Amino acid sequence: MNHAKKSREFLKDSSYAKWHDEALWYVREKRDRATAEVKEFEQLREAAQKIKEYTLKHLGYYLEQFEENATKNGIVVHWAQDAKEHNKIVEQILKNAKAKLIVKSKSMLTEECGLNSHLEDSGYTIIDTDLGERIVQLRGEAPSHIVLPAIHLKKEQIGKLFEEKLNSQKGNFDPTYLTSVARDNLREKFLTADAAITGANFAVAKSGSIVVCTNEGNADLGTSLAKTHIVSMGIEKIIPSLRDLGVFTRVLARSATGQAITTYTSHFKVPSIGKELHVVIVDNQRSSILNSDNQSALSCIRCGACMNTCPVYRRSGGHSYSYTIPGPIGSILGAFRELKDDGDLAYACTLCASCDNVCPVKIPIHNHLYSFRKEYVKSSYMPKFKLLAYKSAAKLMQNRAIFNRIVRFSKYSNPLLNRLSLWGKGRDMPKPAKKSFREWYDEQE
Repeated sequence: MNHAKKSREFLKDSSYAKWHDEALWYVREKRDRATAEVKEFEQLREAAQKIKEYTLKHLGYYLEQFEENATKNGIVVHWAQDAKEHNKIVEQILKNAKAKLIVKSKSMLTEECGLNSHLEDSGYTIIDTDLGERIVQLRGEAPSHIVLPAIHLKKEQIGKLFEEKLNSQKGNFDPTYLTSVARDNLREKFLTADAAITGANFAVAKSGSIVVCTNEGNADLGTSLAKTHIVSMGIEKIIPSLRDLGVFTRVLARSATGQAITTYTSHFKVPSIGKELHVVIVDNQRSSILNSDNQSALSCIRCGACMNTCPVYRRSGGHSYSYTIPGPIGSILGAFRELKDDGDLAYACTLCASCDNVCPVKIPIHNHLYSFRKEYVKSSYMPKFKLLAYKSAAKLMQNRAIFNRIVRFSKYSNPLLNRLSLWGKGRDMPKPAKKSFREWYDEQE
């Protein structure tokens, strides 16, 4: 099922879609207020872009430097070519540690690799401890947003879920109460877990350390209590030094949730006495992106700002996207990895460039999406009727006489288009002027 079909399902409940739109726009407005308080924010964006650009050009060097320094610190570093190898490595670490219950903090890489289902099929119990991630896990769903995994759900839906899964009070949808129910349930898991898995927001090459940013402290609690800590990180998470980290911590939270900084910014450098710390560095086609015209997409720091501002994402929901990461940045990554299945995501975009304007590392997202549109057209994957429509439109636009006739006819055809076109559903086409610009201009001669 493609994005357009899934979007129509989401939009069946117009009031629900409106609520989703407003909830995300509220986060976008928080971002605007938070960034406006920092006079040098645009300079920070420039710096973040340049740091990422430089690091990606010298990625091999910094990955080797990280491995060398992390190993000196007592961290065991593993390398995984793809998702399958990543999952096997994680499973082997758990097997060696005789672990059965695992607590996991938010990690889009483990979602990308399908780690949860792999471990569950192998007999392990894995619990997502981020509140949003735990909610969607209990529902058997994927996250709909990379920072706000359960943003598509209202408190009433979560309350009913907790009634069924966690035996909460029937009809009590108070957010504070629901949070306490989840906390009580998770506390037992933290205390009895054998291992903890986290993602990595940043990996610092010079210090050989991992940085994890959370607002709930779940990553810290899990890694503090469990004897084995496994970090899953993509090769693009590397930054050169702690000095560079200061730039990213200033732009990350402000872009993501409108905070000055995340509540917990935790550095993992040396394993505690009697404990193990493993880092699994994953490629999974990232090196292919690195060697392409879409290299800057690897600069993404997963703040979700592009989703919060995107008029399409806000009105279609994260689950309408076929790739693990939804929204504008996910549409690039998905189309690059699998043009046949995810190439149509490039059309889930108005090319308004609002995503470019809020991206903290200044990725030209809409340019990448436009390039994938061209790739999708060149391929044999685009539906024939759609390809014919585009070719017909191109010929019409190139023929001045026919185009002028269509413009003159539009004053009569717009009401019909409102009823028949997908774009016309839910909105009114603008009322054409009595005279087109061409007609007015001809009269002036």
